[in-house]
Amino acid sequence: MKEIVVISGKGGTGKTSITASLAYLGGKDIVLADCDVDAADMHLLMQPDFGQAKDFYSGLIAEIRQDDCIQCGKCADICRFDAIPVIDGKYIVDPLSCEGCGYCPRVCPTDAIDMLDMNVGKWYVSTIKTGTTMVHAKLGIGADNSGKLVAHVKNEAKRIAEEEDKEIVLVDGSPGVGCPVVSSLSGAKFVVLVTEPTVSGLHDLKRVYELVDKFNIPAGCIINKADLNPQVSAEIESFLKQENIGHIASLPYDENFTAAMTQGKTIVEYDENNLNEILTQSWAKIKQIA
Repeated sequence: MKEIVVISGKGGTGKTSITASLAYLGGKDIVLADCDVDAADMHLLMQPDFGQAKDFYSGLIAEIRQDDCIQCGKCADICRFDAIPVIDGKYIVDPLSCEGCGYCPRVCPTDAIDMLDMNVGKWYVSTIKTGTTMVHAKLGIGADNSGKLVAHVKNEAKRIAEEEDKEIVLVDGSPGVGCPVVSSLSGAKFVVLVTEPTVSGLHDLKRVYELVDKFNIPAGCIINKADLNPQVSAEIESFLKQENIGHIASLPYDENFTAAMTQGKTIVEYDENNLNEILTQSWAKIKQIA
């Protein structure tokens, strides 16, 4: 089983649209994992049925039992995150501010504060329009621990792939270089870097490749909207050659990408001409070298 991860140094490069196209081309031979849990939108293109839904718990949050609270205010005094305001005459824990450090229960004279497992989101196992399985998730508003949720999504996708003897786990990773990206890369066999020909696109491509290189994972790159700035595209190609990163493809700018998304379709479903051909060849190349 191969684990192929698609990431980008910044948002807006077309990473998810390209990953969805590759997933459509992969059909029933893959298991798809949407690990962009902070801004999950793969479901808009892959039509999951949300067949299984489960809460995801990670970290702790304080809760004050009002019947046992004597309103002494010691918990609020020691909370360095200002997470215990007084509302309607009662000390209440603000869930968005609480960091789950566990200090307030230690100073409470009546043991009125409990530390509870924190629900930070939901994860799903769905059947998608290609007839295969997608594991995906949604991080709660203001919730932490997205890296742990990413790891859970990936592990579940790998488990299903092994059970169903699937050839590939295709992962849509988060943009950037933070904890969710590190979690996305863990265990990957091959990384597809998606970039665009802008100054920030090249800068962030270099940043994210530093991370990939530290994991010693082979990588290839797709340059999206390559014809919008031929000069920067040439600089990107030079960087790829310098770092021995495979140049998988250069995609031209095409408004059909947007038209396809408005209809909930991948570009390979919508456009049977140029982009379809390039992405089909790209998928074949990725499978060959991964």
